[in-house]
Amino acid sequence: MSYIDKLRESAESVGNIVCMGLDPVMDVLPESDASVRERLNSYFSEIFHRMRLEGLAPAAFKPNIGYYAMLDKPRDEDFSGSLALADILDMLETFFPGIPVILDSKRGDIARSSGNYASEAFEGWGADAVTVSPYMGHDSVFPFAYPDKGVYILARTSNPGAKEFQNEVVLDRVDEKVMYPLYHAVALTIARWASEHPGLGAVVGATSPDELEDIASVFAGRDVPMLIPGVGSQGGSASEVIARMNKAGYDLKLSRINSSSGLTHPWKKGAAPDNWLDQVMDAVRKLTEEAAV
Repeated sequence: MSYIDKLRESAESVGNIVCMGLDPVMDVLPESDASVRERLNSYFSEIFHRMRLEGLAPAAFKPNIGYYAMLDKPRDEDFSGSLALADILDMLETFFPGIPVILDSKRGDIARSSGNYASEAFEGWGADAVTVSPYMGHDSVFPFAYPDKGVYILARTSNPGAKEFQNEVVLDRVDEKVMYPLYHAVALTIARWASEHPGLGAVVGATSPDELEDIASVFAGRDVPMLIPGVGSQGGSASEVIARMNKAGYDLKLSRINSSSGLTHPWKKGAAPDNWLDQVMDAVRKLTEEAAV
């Protein structure tokens, strides 16, 4: 099944376009004397079991590899974080079959190195999609264009510093009388690449709704997926995201609206409260209802 088909089918099966980020912060997990791997396994197992019991499911999951790699101590032969990520990916296959998993690793290097990173994501971790930086051009991106896999290319990100480069004005490569922001030029290039390599898409932050609508307009009528972080703790609104995409004529089922800490630990700071699992379920339920399709 192509990645585009997988996106549409998963959105239809669960009735929403939510992507649940799985970015654990050890300080906010329930207190325990167990090992890192055991704590993470227990935490996410409880969440996934309860979601299944309550009939809750997002249309994608997105673990950020940095949250797991930082728990490893390779020189001490300790790979607790990576092993926990492997366990969580196994759980996702069991609890949520058919739901895409996006490995958020933001790779992008010279061609041979990109090929290695692509093998890591798709063959090593078994991910359905990966995030990639476009800064080095097509030869750093195309090695990720595996058959039936997704590639989300950074276009207009959700972080405060994004505008320092992404909103810089550039000349059109064909008509030098036409000028637009760099993120728009990246979106045009992604649309062109996606026509040759199906599954290529864009990361577009919910925190910049005008830019989001602009990019969605570029992709309207095309099979170009969008991964939209920034909803929840970063201040983005799922309802506004959907309104902007509808206005642009973009196919909602190709998008995934991501929230990470706002779903997995909505209390933000301090050890998990006694009702932590109820808070997680309430947050997941609220976003899946808000982002229903």
